[in-house]
Parts: sequence; C-alpha cells; structure tokens
Amino acid sequence: MEPALPIEPVLPALVAALAGGAAVLQAPPGAGKTTRVPLALIEAGVVGKVVMLEPRRVAARAAAERLAEGLGERPGASVGYRMRGEAVAGARIEVVTEGILTRMLQSAPDLPGVGCVIFDEFHERSLQADLGLALTLEAKGALRPDLKLLVMSATLDAGPVAGMIGAPVVTAEGRAFPVETVWLGRPWSADAARLEDAVAVVTLDALKESEGGVLVFLPGQGEIGRVAARLAGRLPAGVVLQQLHGGLPFAAQRAVLAPLERGRRLVLSTAIAETSLTIPDVRVVVDAGRARRSRYDPGSGMARLVTERVSRAEAEQRRGRAGRVAPGRCYRLWTKGEEGALPLHAPPEIASADLAPLALELAAWGAASPDGLAFLTPPPAPAFAEARALLGALGALGADGRITAHGRALAALPAHPRVGHMLLVAGKPAADLAALVEARDPLRGEGRRPPVDLTLRLDALAGRRPADPAAVAAVRIEAKRLRALSPAGAALSPGAALSLAFPDRIGQRRPGEAPRYLLANGKGAVLPPDDALGLAPFLVAADLDGDPREAVVRLALPLAESDLRALHAGRLTAETVCEWSRREKAVVARERLRLGALVLEDRPWRAAPPEAVARALAAGIRDLGLEALPWTPALRRLAGRVEWLRAHGAPELPDFSDAGLLGDLDDWLGAWLAGIGRAADLGRVDLAGALDARLGRDGRQRLDRLAPPSLTAPTGTTLAVDYSGAAPRVSVRLQELFGLTEHPTLGPERIPVVIELLSPAQRPVQTTADLPGFWRTSYADVRRDLRGRYPRHPWPENPAEAVATRRAKPRGT
Repeated sequence: MEPALPIEPVLPALVAALAGGAAVLQAPPGAGKTTRVPLALIEAGVVGKVVMLEPRRVAARAAAERLAEGLGERPGASVGYRMRGEAVAGARIEVVTEGILTRMLQSAPDLPGVGCVIFDEFHERSLQADLGLALTLEAKGALRPDLKLLVMSATLDAGPVAGMIGAPVVTAEGRAFPVETVWLGRPWSADAARLEDAVAVVTLDALKESEGGVLVFLPGQGEIGRVAARLAGRLPAGVVLQQLHGGLPFAAQRAVLAPLERGRRLVLSTAIAETSLTIPDVRVVVDAGRARRSRYDPGSGMARLVTERVSRAEAEQRRGRAGRVAPGRCYRLWTKGEEGALPLHAPPEIASADLAPLALELAAWGAASPDGLAFLTPPPAPAFAEARALLGALGALGADGRITAHGRALAALPAHPRVGHMLLVAGKPAADLAALVEARDPLRGEGRRPPVDLTLRLDALAGRRPADPAAVAAVRIEAKRLRALSPAGAALSPGAALSLAFPDRIGQRRPGEAPRYLLANGKGAVLPPDDALGLAPFLVAADLDGDPREAVVRLALPLAESDLRALHAGRLTAETVCEWSRREKAVVARERLRLGALVLEDRPWRAAPPEAVARALAAGIRDLGLEALPWTPALRRLAGRVEWLRAHGAPELPDFSDAGLLGDLDDWLGAWLAGIGRAADLGRVDLAGALDARLGRDGRQRLDRLAPPSLTAPTGTTLAVDYSGAAPRVSVRLQELFGLTEHPTLGPERIPVVIELLSPAQRPVQTTADLPGFWRTSYADVRRDLRGRYPRHPWPENPAEAVATRRAKPRGT
C-alpha cells in the first residue's frame, strides 16, 4: 500500500482513539481512508473481523478489490464482500452494503466474530446507514461493549455524530492538487432539455481546453443517455465515452474504474462517482449542479423522484474529483453568484424517504418507535405513523402494534415490505412481477413514454416483446433470486398479485371520458389519455409520479373486481350512510360496501332510522342556515327577548342566538323533524313548538315576567316591546301616558324602557328613559310646539295629574 497516502500520519491516533471503543474519522476525498483504514486496524491487532459499510454495490466491490490488492490477494481470501444477491467470503475484512449490516444485527445482535464496524461515507446519510448505526450502538451498549465503532466521512460536520456516539474526532489532511473552478457567466434556464444542451456544450469546451479524463455529473440515467446522444459524432478523436450509473451491469461499471489502454476518457455519471470510487486519470469535472432524490409524501403514501440543486458539500465532493492525480479544472453550470444559495448539506434520506422498511426493521428489533434509539436525525413522526399503518394493512403488525410472524418473514426478505408481502402470499409466480416493480423499466427508452400496463413488461421478460436487453437481464437475475426465496404460492392473476403489494393503490375508474381513478387511499390518479389501460374499471398502480393533487400513473395492472373481493375480503367494510346532499338539498340514505375510499356497492337504505335522518337533516340546516326554517316575526321577537334577558340578568336561559341554536340543533329540533327529508319540506316544521320546548315551562314563565312581549299603557293600549337594542323600547302617543308618574322597567336589573313618544299623527316627538323627568322639563316645550298643530287634542299644563286618553276633544270645544 502506498506509504504516502494522506491518511497515514493519523493512523496511530485513530487506532489509539478506537481503543476507547469508538471514533469519528474526518478525511477529504482521496485521503485513502476506504482502502487503508481497514488494513491498518488489522495490522494493529483488532480482534475479530472488520466489517465496513459502503453506500453502493459498485463501491463495495471496488473497495474489496482494492483492499485485497493491498494484501497481494484477490477477494475471497482475507477480504470479502457481501451485498444483495452476491457474496464473496473474507476471513478478516468484509465490505458490505448498508442493508447487509441490518440483516446481520437482526439475526445475531451481538455480531459474533466481528471486532469493528466501519461506517464509510457516512456523510451521505442514507436511511440504512442511520438505521445501522442506531442498532449497532444499542447492540454495543447492551451486548458488545468491546465492539469497536468507526464512522468515516469526507464532508460531514463531525461534531454531532461524535457527540451522539461519544467518540473523539480524528482529522486527516487530504492530498489534492489545485483545482481551478469555472462558473457560467449567466444563469441558464431551468428547463431540463436546455440543461442537457448546456452540459453537452460545456463538455465539448472542456475537452478542447484541458487535458486528461473528463467526469460529467448528471442527475440520472435518463439525462446521461440524452447527453450521450447529443455528444454522438461530435467528440474529438481518441475520446472514449463511458457511462456510470446503478443500472449498468457490474462488468460495465468495472470497465469505468479500470485504466484505459489508449485514448482519453469521458465519463457521464450519476452521483455514484462522488465518493468511494476512484476513476483513473480524471483531471476535469463538469458539474450540472443537480441531484436526484426520493421524496416521500406520507399523506399520499407515494414517493416521487425530484431533481434538486446539489448542496455545497456535494459540489465540493464533485470538484475534488478533478484534483486526484494532477492540477485540474471544474466547470460548474451555475454562476458564482448562485453559489451562496446552495444548501450547505444534502438532506438526510431519513427525513424524506418511505419509512416502511425502517418501521419494519425497528418492529423486528423490538422497538415500536424510534424514540429510544440514537438517530442523528429522528424519523419524521407523520411519515413513521403512516409507515406503521401500512405495515398493519400488510399484516406485518398486529392489533397490539407488535410484529407478527408474517412481519418477521417480511423482515427476512431482501425486498420492500410491500413486495415481500406479495411474494409470501402469491409465491414464486409473482417473482417476475416483484422484480419488475423494483427494477428499471425495460420498456423505457429515449423516446415516447411506454404504455402503463405492466403486462407488457411481463411479456418482455418472457421474450414476447422487444425491450432493453440489459434491463431485461437484470430483472431476470433479480426474479430468479426472489423466486428462490419465495414459497410455492397460489395461482393469482398479475393484477391480483400486485394488489397484495399495493392495497392502498387499488383504483376505481371515475365516471367520465378521461381515464381518472380514485385510489383506495383517497387520492386521485390519472392515466395518459390515450393509454389502453384507461378503460379498466379497476386497476392497481405500482408507480405514480407522486403529484399530491392527482398523480400520473406510470405503471399499473388491471384488476378484476372478483379478485379484489376475494383477496381483500377482510378489508371490505359494509357501511350505512345517512347524510345531507348539497347537490340534491335532501337527506340521502345509502348502504355501501367499501374498500377504503372505493365504493363497490351503493344502494338506497330504505330502513334508515328516523333519528339518523333527523341528524342528517340537521346537518343540512346548518349548511343552509337558520333562515331555511319557517321563521315568523313573532318567533324572531321571541328569540330577541330571550337573548336580551340572558344578557341582562338571566344567563341560565337557553341560548337563542343563531350560533347557539345551530350548535344545539340536534337537541332542540331533532324530534320535530320526523317525516321530513328535503329542504323544500322544512316549512312543515313546527318551529314555534320546538322553540317553546327549548325554553321550557319555567323559562317561559320567567321570560314573560321579566321580559314580556308587550306593556300596557294607562289607556289599556297594548305596546309591543322591541328587545333588539341594548334597552327595551316601545312607541306610544304621548297623551296615552298622562298620569303615569313611574317610568316602566324590565328584567332582573330593572332596565328602564326607552319610550318613543309620538304626536297624535304618530310622528316621533321625543325619546325618554325618564318619564317623570320629561313631564317636569321637556314637556312644556313639546306642548308649546304641538298645541297649535293639534288643537283638538288635550295638552294639560300638568300631565302627571292628567287623565290618559286616546281620544281628541269633540268638535267645537
């Protein structure tokens, strides 16, 4: 091994730190941590096997080969590797993908024979790495205090993880040649096609302006293919174009990591080349500045791939690839001014991923929640709750929230819980379908989007339809592995089998011409308008674009209703619904058979109980407003009297405000709605009887005594009292109050009645709340003004001693 690797000077300090049980190593890309540290620990006498985690399969193989090469061996002697579907034994060092460590811990929590666990490239913060670290820490604390734990990272802020695991930080300097950074002069359009055009142009410029290999970072496999197409026929002589992404066979990935025999290398890569892998001879990096991440919406139960701007840490990782072997250059497809807007770090996967696998692993571990485990970023509570709800629907969790035997079988399968459930129930015949669900679409090329129907992909696997040979081969390999892990199973149609994995995404076609569907989880989905599957009454969506408003279905299968009823009988619920229909302005009573949000049967409920109809009608009245009831002026005055009295000394009376009446509508009006089901029939309601019953006998007597509907003038005239204001009010001709020396009051607080005094012609002449004071003061002015206009009416000088009258003087007197 090279003695001059930058990591060498800190290895003694690292070994000493690990003597305390744990350490965090911070070293930049190219320092040699991946290929040197495991060997140094073996040389230092670490007891037991060293297990090192890598975030990607290609990185795990490459690291194992480099470690074995450092010992003068090939993988399979001292050094081995293990990943899903492939394993090469190693006696002292084993490089594994991150999910393998979880399987090791679940099967043997004390990790027998393991002396040290290394988390490499921890700054990528994958979900499996966070889970593996949390479980390892608990196992170390409870079962293996002697187990060594090392977290290695290139760009991670080491403080938080060091504090969480209680370990010192060892920092190594890098060995990087200077890298010149070239930014765009002005921002480019965010349009994807223009980005790919810009990448192609900048890549051609980089080839002209520099020497050595060129590494181009793009968001995904699709962009790689389209940029490669744009570069075809335009590359200088001697340039070898290579692609690097997770969908390539291992042989093709290995070819990118091997030195070229002749020519100059141009590699179009996803983020897979950011860390762990060293591509020989690279001196130039072209960074499109975009990364593809999975974002999961717990509300819709759907994940979607989104293309986002890279973080500054990711951009620096990519830039560093240009300075591994010589001074280099990095072309960034953004302006220098945009740099400050980049986030500092990429979000950890646990914050935005589908948490169903994590929830299942924790349940298998014996933890109902992540609260007691050491997570650098705790899983979001809504997403975790949604994940446990899905596991319950799949039968992985029992009613008590504990893992079931079926759940343990799911946890043992190297597949998402949805897919595992399908395999355990449908068995070997579903292996092809399971492999397709988790693999790259073999029909998706560079042209028009292929049809949605997954049946076409099954035909491609069977050789009945042309497809991408590499993708078909990869699916067949995965299907063979899954078939070996599956029981015999039952003979189910593909749609029926798929519905086992996605019971929440069973869709029912909505009425209308457009192929729009309602999913069992209550969300909407739509197919491309010309897709043949859009005629199916029921389907199962395996892949959607995740749009929260109405997701576009990308992969699905038709589902026969008979299969739906047979397979999901335990999830079908019979319900009776009695509810108000805004559209019909009437109560609608139905009997329905449901699967989640889907209605499989819907017929009239002719035996709906009267009280249920009354409750629904009450809801309709709330919707329409109290004005829908047959109010009369007298009933409105009654409500006004009650409310005035409640505000002035009698709060114990029932609430007769609009808000109060609506709030208690079922209680006071329900019994009076019998036989009525439509808004048009509300005029038949005995509203007077209902309000009187709400007030009660005692309340009525108290109301009539303290806030009567009328007062009687000294002449015997009945005066209606208006309670709509702060004080009660009456209107009366002035002569009818002659002789009245005590002002009338109402209510427990004896509020003076406001009296509007009228002329003989019924026109207001004065308002008073103190009649005796009016007689003493203002009456004289009123008398002087009105006596000439109304000479036939009495205008005594002392009205307090005069006799009240409704009559005028006889003519001639």
